[in-house]
Amino acid sequence: MNWASILEPNTRVQAELTATMPFIHPHLALMPDAHLGKGATVGSVIPTLGAIIPAAVGVDIGCGMIAVRTQFTEDDFRAAPLGLAVLRERIEAAVPASAGKYNAELTTTAAARVVTLADKATGSLFDPASYASNWALQLGTLGSGNHFIEVTVDETGRVWLFLHSGSRGVGNKIAQHHIKAAIEQCKRRWISLPDPDLAYLVEGEPEFWAYIREMRWAQEFAWSNREEMMDRVVDCVTDWIGEAVDRQETTNCHHNYTVQEQHFGKQVWLSRKGAIDASEGVSGLIPGSMGTASYVVVGKGNRLALNSSPHGAGRNYSRSAARKTFTHEDLRKAMVGIEYRDTDAFIDEIPGAYKDIDVVMADAAELVEVRHTLRQIVNVNGD
Repeated sequence: MNWASILEPNTRVQAELTATMPFIHPHLALMPDAHLGKGATVGSVIPTLGAIIPAAVGVDIGCGMIAVRTQFTEDDFRAAPLGLAVLRERIEAAVPASAGKYNAELTTTAAARVVTLADKATGSLFDPASYASNWALQLGTLGSGNHFIEVTVDETGRVWLFLHSGSRGVGNKIAQHHIKAAIEQCKRRWISLPDPDLAYLVEGEPEFWAYIREMRWAQEFAWSNREEMMDRVVDCVTDWIGEAVDRQETTNCHHNYTVQEQHFGKQVWLSRKGAIDASEGVSGLIPGSMGTASYVVVGKGNRLALNSSPHGAGRNYSRSAARKTFTHEDLRKAMVGIEYRDTDAFIDEIPGAYKDIDVVMADAAELVEVRHTLRQIVNVNGD
């Protein structure tokens, strides 16, 4: 099933290839933001029986968004004596960003979360330090690429704090380990695959349950990572504006993950790779690009879409193609009115490198209802 009106031929071919795997039930669902991915299409929802494809979950396990509605208005922020540039700089100082950038030490809140995560890892029969010795220092860090922190304003003028990140280096290493394990298991079984990245683990085998345990832990890490960063952003805003932030509403959701759900009469392993849970009444977040609208939504529970919806705008240009197509001046024009760090490092994140978010949301009309439309006034990205 396909909800994407903008769909490149190679993306369709990739999705159709995944849909031929013998354990897909009942069908693969393509979201409006679908685009070419590693192994499986980004923006696809993949239900499986008795098997799981680690690459269909992705290498940034648990990646997703969190948003907090505050009591402040845009006028409050524009009138603040220190200015938006100072707020951006304080957030950049509080939250390490870019690939390979981590904390030098743990905050009090991060330390408490690390204890909880360490206990859960013990219960999951593995040591995250075997993947990344500094995993604890990765908690509360942003990463790079399309991961961002933003101060946004809704249609009523109310300020929302919004960020996007996942399970960082430790999650990536967990994913890469199990993708390799799946490839090796398929080779052992003499299974011919249409794409090596569609290698799968068979339910009941030790490798399968090891992946499930560690993948679920990485999802917990990603969730806690977003909460830790939001705590720091809230503290930055409180110090900057001189008034405590009232968290009037909070939504935290994954868009690269696997859960067990009931669909068309069977319990399946449902992998959402670049898609969010849009079950009836469930709140979700759909960001655009660094210079276009984002959305607070509520799911409609579309059965054919496997209760899912898009997770963002979806790329129209690869990063390398974007750098060949757009200039630093193009980025500056696209970011007029938004406080951001003016550097050519973000050319590959220019709004023009993504699908038109208005088209994506129109395609998603059967999947979600828009509650709020957000526009940025401050943007923080990692190089």
